[in-house]
Amino acid sequence: MPRFLLCHRHTPEECGAAVVSWRGFDSPLRGRPATASCQYGGHHVWWDTEAPDREAALALLPQYVAQRTEVVRVTDLDIP
Repeated sequence: MPRFLLCHRHTPEECGAAVVSWRGFDSPLRGRPATASCQYGGHHVWWDTEAPDREAALALLPQYVAQRTEVVRVTDLDIP
């Protein structure tokens, strides 16, 4: 299954709305940890997930979050 990094960005003013948008949204990403920089002023959130394609990966996010998210296909890389 293809792997994607979902890279979400919002402004400090949008932080609360980004969190609240998950209420009532059914997604396998809910209840899982995400990496975030909001506490330190960066207002970025990243999810590492698998999906059949880019559109399916983006559909894992509520619309408010998805509109501000870049979807990047990734794989592991062995660093020598």
